[in-house]
Amino acid sequence: MTGEKSSPRSLDRRHFLQLSLATGLGIGATALAWQKLHRSNPTPSLPVSTEPATRDPADPLFFLRDFDYGTVKQENGKTIREFRVEATTSTLHLNKAVSFVSWNLNGRVPGPTFRATEGDRIRVIFYNRAGHAHSLHFHGVHESAMDGVKPVRNNSVFIYEFDALPYGVHVYHCHVSPISRHINKGLYGMFIIDPPSPRPPADEMVLIMAGYDTNEDRKNELYAFNGLPNYYMDHPISLQKDRLVRLYLLNMVEYDPALTFHLHANFFQVYPTGMTLTPAYTSDVITMGTAERHILEFAFSHAGKYMFHPHQDTIAEAGCMGIFNVLDNA
Repeated sequence: MTGEKSSPRSLDRRHFLQLSLATGLGIGATALAWQKLHRSNPTPSLPVSTEPATRDPADPLFFLRDFDYGTVKQENGKTIREFRVEATTSTLHLNKAVSFVSWNLNGRVPGPTFRATEGDRIRVIFYNRAGHAHSLHFHGVHESAMDGVKPVRNNSVFIYEFDALPYGVHVYHCHVSPISRHINKGLYGMFIIDPPSPRPPADEMVLIMAGYDTNEDRKNELYAFNGLPNYYMDHPISLQKDRLVRLYLLNMVEYDPALTFHLHANFFQVYPTGMTLTPAYTSDVITMGTAERHILEFAFSHAGKYMFHPHQDTIAEAGCMGIFNVLDNA
């Protein structure tokens, strides 16, 4: 730890306006504008795609390989990564027949994938405009004042500040009761802390498994990878044959005790919670409880289309299924 004191700062309307003016952003600045203005990516991945991914942050193909490194600043010799997060309420069209009122972060479900290097100072400016009290609870090591269990009222702002510790794959989510409902409505995301020495280059991507309780009965009727049911069945993820894939996998399904993840025609190496630089074991199926996450590494030696899904077939058939389209190097 740096020894710096971190303290919460709740902003009233006057201070919020001052902050908006000082940063050059209007009160209604969009999440996409924030990302375009405030991204610094020191660790390039190796994406391969033949699909027409848009620049829409809510597009699952765009989300797949989109990492938010925040605004990088230097203060008193310390690297600061500043992130701006806005909670809103909007309608998510899960398929042609089902619409879902989501509580989301920066207009997307899941929320943005934040990324830093171990030891960076993290500053998260959280704007709540969702109509309900919300908060952001980050898994990791920090002081109690930064733990995100205190609700942030609607139309107010809160600043979380802490050091990025330890390296690994972490999660963040709303911690306002009932927590399961706030997460199920869309208030969650991944927080990656890279080790001081970068991992080897790879095609890096994020898959977050989640469920949707569409009729408020505390049971999930639909499931999805990265927000939309069956999206990667209709829009397969393009990979390159023999190229290392580093998959950051997170289970954020509420109302089900555990999910599995199965990869067809291949095996993956498992780095539990991303907190190791050497794999713990090799498998083609892994079981994960809610909020559990791992790094999986693999490469396909044959071109073709290969499915991935939970091995609970009813969950897979309810939307949590996708295809890797492996392209020949030639």
